[in-house]
Amino acid sequence: MSDSLNSIPQNIVLIGFMAAGKSSVGKLLARELRWEFMDTDSEIERVTGLKIPEIFQKYGEARFRSEENLLVHKISGFTDTVIATGGGTVLDPENWNILHGLGKLVYLYVPLEIALQRAKEHHDRPLLSSSEPEQIEKLWRDREVIYRKAPITVDTSDKDVQTVAAEILELLKGEHITA
Repeated sequence: MSDSLNSIPQNIVLIGFMAAGKSSVGKLLARELRWEFMDTDSEIERVTGLKIPEIFQKYGEARFRSEENLLVHKISGFTDTVIATGGGTVLDPENWNILHGLGKLVYLYVPLEIALQRAKEHHDRPLLSSSEPEQIEKLWRDREVIYRKAPITVDTSDKDVQTVAAEILELLKGEHITA
């Protein structure tokens, strides 16, 4: 996968709903490109010393979004990095603009039903565990509108991590662009 990557932008920023595969795909992309990898949720946990559900429980979503915003500003100078964002990171227009300027935004699409099925395996999703099904569907629909603004969309529904990563690299090479 790592031949003729001259047209790859300076960073790849993965966006999408929870359980779309951003972290798994991001790690593989970074390894293939020999780049750094950053998962914004993991970095927030490292910096705060708290798990994401603890931040939500103790301080609320507003505090978490503030931590996200601070991190996005901090990484604005990164290069050669694959960045897996939290599902809500790009909802803030300022975050969107910074991330869009940082590299190529790639939306990893996953239908709601599959996202919920995948997320059942993880208990660290505060918005899923504290919401009714109708609220989760609304959250997915509202976010979908924003995610769709990304220049590249890859459907992760029925694909393994390797296939998604290869598809992203082919799409980036095919565009012959830089961020």
